[in-house]
Amino acid sequence: MRISTITNWAYAVTVVLTVLSGGAFILSAYSAVRERSAVETRQQLDELADELAIAAEQTTEDARLFVMRGEDRHLQAFRSADGEERAREEAIKGLKLTNLSSPELAALRRLESDAEALDQIEERAVADYGNGDRDGARQTLFGPEHERLQTDLLASVQHFTDLVATRADDELAAAKARTDLWDNIAKSMLGLTAAVFIGVLYFVLKRRVATPLLRMTGIVNRLAKQDYDVEVLPDRRHDEIGEMNEAIQIFRDNGLERERLDAERRRDQKTKDHILQMMHRLQACQQQEELADVVSLFAPQIFPHLAGHLYLMNSGRSALTSASRWLQPSRSHDILAPAECWGLRRGRPHVSDHSRDDVPCQHLEEGEHACICIPLSAHGDTVGLLYFEGTDGGKAMETARLYIEIIAENIGLAIANLQLRERLTHLAVRDPLTGLLNRRSLDDEMNRLRRDPVDRPTACLMVDIDHFKHFNDEFGHDAGDHVMRQVATLMAETAGKSGSVYRFGGEEFTVILPEGTSESSFDIGEKLRNAVEAAPITYQGRPLGTVTVSIGIALADDDKPAATILQRADAALLRAKSKGRNITLIDGADGSPNHRLAG
Repeated sequence: MRISTITNWAYAVTVVLTVLSGGAFILSAYSAVRERSAVETRQQLDELADELAIAAEQTTEDARLFVMRGEDRHLQAFRSADGEERAREEAIKGLKLTNLSSPELAALRRLESDAEALDQIEERAVADYGNGDRDGARQTLFGPEHERLQTDLLASVQHFTDLVATRADDELAAAKARTDLWDNIAKSMLGLTAAVFIGVLYFVLKRRVATPLLRMTGIVNRLAKQDYDVEVLPDRRHDEIGEMNEAIQIFRDNGLERERLDAERRRDQKTKDHILQMMHRLQACQQQEELADVVSLFAPQIFPHLAGHLYLMNSGRSALTSASRWLQPSRSHDILAPAECWGLRRGRPHVSDHSRDDVPCQHLEEGEHACICIPLSAHGDTVGLLYFEGTDGGKAMETARLYIEIIAENIGLAIANLQLRERLTHLAVRDPLTGLLNRRSLDDEMNRLRRDPVDRPTACLMVDIDHFKHFNDEFGHDAGDHVMRQVATLMAETAGKSGSVYRFGGEEFTVILPEGTSESSFDIGEKLRNAVEAAPITYQGRPLGTVTVSIGIALADDDKPAATILQRADAALLRAKSKGRNITLIDGADGSPNHRLAG
């Protein structure tokens, strides 16, 4: 029930009780008036009866004095008293018209009869005295008859007075009882009105208003502080407080929804920021290994509920190998064939989920996690595969599907750019025949050494194939090229882990060893020379004979600058060749060669 309805009903009940209380007070006052009227009536009747008795005695006294003394003043007093007595008798007759009871009327008639009889005997005695019968008059007034009538009159007056007193007492008691009754009723009504008023105040103000408002005040204060975890208890009352509670509930729900949207927006913005950071770092990667590390670092931050792999296509396009992984994926293999993935077959993202009644990829193990394979393509060529598996039933995958495809597109483009850069770099810095670094790369390295403000220990080996023209003339240029490739392979295997191997030009090669000393560089030179000499080189099934190399070594340190290291190594090489070839020779500190012959 609404508070307004309760207050209206309470107001109506209060008004009705107030009216009833007023009516009871009016009736109580009316009963009090009747009580006073009964008292006044009794008093009047008592006074009238007393006056009548006194007047009768006075009249008798005056009549007796007159017949005894014969004085006129006593006769006049008798006449006057008799007149007053008759007036009182007339007043008594008038009482018959009032609401007297039957016994009171009978007593009043008896009193009237006794008074009339007494008046007659006294009048007769006075008349007899006037006629000269003084003894008879005295005998009449002092005789037993007069005494009896006077006694009867007084007895009638007393009896009437008793009846009136009894009735007056009864009426007074009844009037007082009615007065008390209506007074109690009025007081009860007034108390009930006060109780209703206080009850309504307590129920409406305390139970229906104050307590809910106090509770809602605490809720509103917490909601004002954006504490939307506060619980708004349901209030099923159909009143203003219930409407306020419903409004607060709606406000809380709106706040929760707004907070959810804000959190979602923040998560979305955070995801976008991570994606942007990853894109920037992908663009700065110089090797595919760096790119794989970047993806494995940022993928769990962007998709915290998605484990995965980054697969790269090999050069033969026969297999894909996992270059990086994150969050411990469990369903996909580390190496897979392109034909095993429906995503690679179709050239579009493919979801493997048993609950979707779709065919799963063959490279997946049995499991409950939903998986998605996104081919990485760029410039019309597939360069890899981005694989995710959900750890939360696939909900995060559905939410992040758009971002996954955006990331896959950028990763594919970054991989393609790196591969293109690597191919271009290979063409720019590698010798096409041997695969070693070319002369341009060597020039760049020498320029770097010259610009280095600190002369770091560096060793330079100049290597020349002995009698290379012999192989070209006897076996042909293709065989000579084969010899150079074999020697280049041996050099890369022997010295590639310690430094950089370059093709200087023709049949000459250069090895740069950072932090190289005379002992370490000579050991590497000897290993290289021995490896070439011991290698059985054949071409098209024909043995080409023993191949040897001559090596000149120069060092760059505090005494000898790096700017001249190449020239000094070349000079040492020339000296080694002049000494008979198949020799490793270190440039001497004094400019003269200090050579060591193998064996």
